Amino acid sequence: MTELKERNQIEQKYKWDLSTLFESDEAWNEALTKLDALISEAASFQGKLNNTESLLAYFTVSDELDKALNNVFTYAMLRHSEDTRATDAQGMYSKAYGKYVEAVSATSFAQPEILGNDEEVLKRFIADPSLNDFAFLLENLVRNKAHTLSAAEEKLLSTFGEVFSAPGRTSEALMDADMVFDAAKDGEGNSHEVNGSSYILLQGSDDRELRKNSFTSLYKGYKQHINTFASTYSTTVKAASIDAKVRHHESSRQAAMFSDNIPVSVYDNLVETVHKHLPTMYRYVKLRKKMLDLDELHYYDVYAPLLKGSAKDYSYEEAKEMVLEAVEPLGTEYTDVVKAGLENRWVDVYPNKGKRGGAYSSGTYTSNPYILCNYTGTLDSVSTLAHEMGHSMHSYRTNHTQPVHYANYTMFVAEVASTVNENLLIEQLLQKETDPAQRMALLNQYMEGFKGTIYRQTMFAEFEKEAHAASERGESLTPEFLNQLYLNLVKKYFGEELVIDDEVQYEWARIPHFYRPFYVYVYATGYSTAVAISEGILHGGKEKVQKYLEFLSMGSSAYPIDELKHAGVDLTTPEPIDIALEKFAKILDDAEETFTKLQQK
Repeated sequence: MTELKERNQIEQKYKWDLSTLFESDEAWNEALTKLDALISEAASFQGKLNNTESLLAYFTVSDELDKALNNVFTYAMLRHSEDTRATDAQGMYSKAYGKYVEAVSATSFAQPEILGNDEEVLKRFIADPSLNDFAFLLENLVRNKAHTLSAAEEKLLSTFGEVFSAPGRTSEALMDADMVFDAAKDGEGNSHEVNGSSYILLQGSDDRELRKNSFTSLYKGYKQHINTFASTYSTTVKAASIDAKVRHHESSRQAAMFSDNIPVSVYDNLVETVHKHLPTMYRYVKLRKKMLDLDELHYYDVYAPLLKGSAKDYSYEEAKEMVLEAVEPLGTEYTDVVKAGLENRWVDVYPNKGKRGGAYSSGTYTSNPYILCNYTGTLDSVSTLAHEMGHSMHSYRTNHTQPVHYANYTMFVAEVASTVNENLLIEQLLQKETDPAQRMALLNQYMEGFKGTIYRQTMFAEFEKEAHAASERGESLTPEFLNQLYLNLVKKYFGEELVIDDEVQYEWARIPHFYRPFYVYVYATGYSTAVAISEGILHGGKEKVQKYLEFLSMGSSAYPIDELKHAGVDLTTPEPIDIALEKFAKILDDAEETFTKLQQK
C-alpha cells in the first residue's frame, strides 16, 4: 500500500483554492473580529419586530450576518479538513464554531417574537410589498405558529434537548466504545479484529468463512446488549411522541415531516409502492445466489463481491473527462460551469496525512463551491466526484438565483442532484462498455444503489413506522417485539431465496439513524426521484432538462414537494417510485443477460 503524502507534497493543482473565501488566514481573522458588530446589530432588534420597517431592517441585517458567518465558519472547516492534526486549523475551527453558537443564541428571539404578533399583523407582513422577498419565509414561519409554544414553554422545552438526545448518545457510546467482539477467523485460520468499522470491510471479503464468522461475532455482541438497545430506542420513540403531543401534532411521524411540509401520505406511498415491486428484489437476490454459485445464500453473502479481478483503475484526469461527458445531456449551461470548477481548483483531490476521510461538498453564498475528495482511482472514486459535483452545482445554481435566505435546500431534496449525476455517469459508461466482465462490474454497482438505497432504507422506514405506531398505541417496545418486527421485515423484503439467519433479528440495534426519527425515508424518496429525473433527462427531451435546471435553482424558495413537482416528479403518487423500480428491473435484465455471456466465455 502506498504511504500517504504530507499535504505540502501534493501538487498545488490538486488542492482547492480557498481564495474566493479569504486570501489568507489573516484576512479570515479580521472577518472573525468583524462578526461581533453584526451579531450585536442583529441582537439589537429584540423587542422591535412588530412593524414592517423593523422587520425588513432585521431581515436585511440577518442576511448579512448569515453571509459573513458562513464565510468564516466554512473557511475554518475547510482548513481543518485539509489536515486535522494542524493545531492552527483546529484553533480556527473552534473559534468559528464558538462564534456560530454565539450568533444563534443572540438571534434566537426572532422566530418566537415574530410569531408572537397577532394573526392579522402576520398576514399584513406577508402581503406587504416591501417584504415580498421574505414572503415565503414568513408564510413558512406562520405555518409553525400552531405548533409553537409560549416563550417560557419553549425555553423550558429547550432545556430538555440534551436529555431527549441522551439515548442516541448512549447507544453510540455502547457501539463505538464499550462493545468488544470476538475475533473472526478466515478460511486459513487467520484472526481478524471485528468492530463497527471493520465489519463492513469483512462482509465485503471473498472469503466466505470470514464473512460468516464476522457476522456471527458482531451479532453475538448485539444479542448480549439487546435489552439496553431496546431501552434506549424505546426512550427515543417515547421522547418523539411527547414532543409531538406537546406541540399539538397528530403523531411523531406527522411532527417529523411537518418541518418540510411533507404529507404523511408520501411516506405511506413509498412503502406501499416498494411492496408492489418486491418481486424485483427477489430476482436480484436469486441472481446474486446464482453468480456466487451457492446452494444457499445467507445474510452474510449479501455484500460478497460478485466478480474477482474486474476492477479498472482511472486517473484523476480520466475521471474529470468521464464526469464532463456524463453531464453533457444537461447542456452547456451546466457543463461549462462543471468544467470551470474542475479546472479552477474547486476540488481537493487526493488523500494526505491528517486529511479528513470521505467526501463532501461545501462553500458559501459568496464563494464558489468546494469539494473534498480522497481520490484513489476506483470506479467508486469517479462516482463520488460526480456525486459531489451534483451537490456543488445545486448550490452554485441556487446561490446565483436566490437571495441568501433561500440559498439552502432541505435534506428532502439534497440527494437528488448528486444521485442524478451518479446515474448519468453509470449510464454513459454502460453505453460504451462492451466487455462482459466490465459491464457486470458497472451493473453490480448500479444494482447496489437500488438495493441499499430504495429497498433497504424503505425497510428501515417501515420498521420505524410500525415501532412508533405500536408505542403510541400503548404497546411496550420490548427486545422480543423489536427483534420479531425486524425479522419479519427482512423476510418480506429479501424473500425466500435468502436464508435468514437467527442473528439478523438484532440488526435493527446497530442502525444509528433510528435515533433521528423518520429520517431514513428521504434516502429512498431521493434516490427514486433521481432515477425518475435522470430517465427523463436521457429519454424525455429538452423540456425535462430545462425543468430540472430550474429545480436546481430554487433553493428553499418553495416547499420541497412543490420543488420536485416543478422538476416533473410528484412523490404524492406512485409514479416516480414505479419508474425507478421498473428501471431496476431493466438493469436486472441486462445483468442476467451479461452473466449468461460471462458463463459462456
